[in-house]
Amino acid sequence: MGTVEIGLLYGGATLVALFAGLPIAFALGSVAVVFMYFFMPAASLDTVTQNVYEEMASITMLTIPLFILKGAAIGRSRAGSDLYSALHVWMGRVPGGLGVANVFACALFAAMAGSSPATCSAIGSAGIPEMRRRGYSPGFAAGIIAAGGTLGILLPPSITLILYAVAAEQSLGRLFLAGIGPGVLMVVLFAIYAVARYRREKAVATAAYAQGGTWSELLRTDTFTARERFAAIPRVLPFVILLIGVMFALYGGIATPSETAGLGAVLALVMVAGIYRIWRPGQMGPILMSTLRESTMLMMIIGMSLLYSYVMSYLHISQGAAEWIVGMHLSKWVLLAAILALVVVLGFFLPPVSIILMTAPVILPPLKAAGFDLIWFGIIMSIVMEMGLIHPPVGLNIFVIKNIAPDIPLRDVVMGVLPFVGLMLVSILALCLVPGLATWLPGAVYAG
Repeated sequence: MGTVEIGLLYGGATLVALFAGLPIAFALGSVAVVFMYFFMPAASLDTVTQNVYEEMASITMLTIPLFILKGAAIGRSRAGSDLYSALHVWMGRVPGGLGVANVFACALFAAMAGSSPATCSAIGSAGIPEMRRRGYSPGFAAGIIAAGGTLGILLPPSITLILYAVAAEQSLGRLFLAGIGPGVLMVVLFAIYAVARYRREKAVATAAYAQGGTWSELLRTDTFTARERFAAIPRVLPFVILLIGVMFALYGGIATPSETAGLGAVLALVMVAGIYRIWRPGQMGPILMSTLRESTMLMMIIGMSLLYSYVMSYLHISQGAAEWIVGMHLSKWVLLAAILALVVVLGFFLPPVSIILMTAPVILPPLKAAGFDLIWFGIIMSIVMEMGLIHPPVGLNIFVIKNIAPDIPLRDVVMGVLPFVGLMLVSILALCLVPGLATWLPGAVYAG
């Protein structure tokens, strides 16, 4: 059986395992082991555990459970609610300030927690009810939180960027730095859209009320005194200190990404213990169990994905696919568009972790041969995978929103997030036209 036939069979078996409902880690691992049995030397099965261990024996991998611990510590406290409340007070005078406050709260929380679902849950549980109480349409409120949560993939520390650094063998410090510019751009675009959508909804509510319709809470104007605004600063100050401390240690060359992950976890635990009085064993238990559960699940997916990629490489499937793509002699931009379209389709079914580890051996060699910078492409790919978190049919953040706001129809949630998908496409286009957005500062001083 030739490489093409084996490759098609490998891909088909993977799809069958995934659609059969197997957990992703077991689906990838079982397919890899079966193909090792039939198409590789018999001794290969004796080295499965060794192969998985060698693939995962990277100091970069250590950052993942540490960043998860930091996110769990923040997410299991009142940190999200306090951050949101403080930003709400300061954004009160901005048209649509409540929506803008939710965007900024999602961005800041995502930059500390590194998890999109955790951001959606923490900020959305307070933000969605408040926006709806103030007259925002359910779809608009849900869309802001679902889209804002995706920023956890792009803004450092990002678990997705950590895995991309491992798969692409790129500097993690440079990847973290490259994500800042595009991340800020997306925050600005989301905030501008929130203001524009608010103005439109308010205009409709004003016209309806003028014609004898019912009063809408959108027409109410809240004012906050200077005392109230300054009183809110202590709520957000710990987050700023935590964020600046971690970023300074990483980008100041003081600590490696792995050491920074440990520093961030310790600072987060100190913060929740000192501010929110979460330090007793009964209170720490859920934080540690959540960390253990999520870390185990993620590391299982990573380990099986790396085994899957190893088998793919051994059988020359990835090399053959890369040679086939190169042999098509596509122009570099057509090649990029085709690969991103593939990532979008995979985003219908798979989480970013699996997409990166499954596709990297195939797509990165042709992109490198075409002259694309792999750091830049990592940011582009991350934005595309962000889209996968909110576009139907299987956008993870959509279902997180349904969990915290079950009375909002799924159709309204989907319609609410689609404009943000368009804004992500605008960000991708901007990065293609101005690549310097992802390379605006030198990365030579950072430990990768």
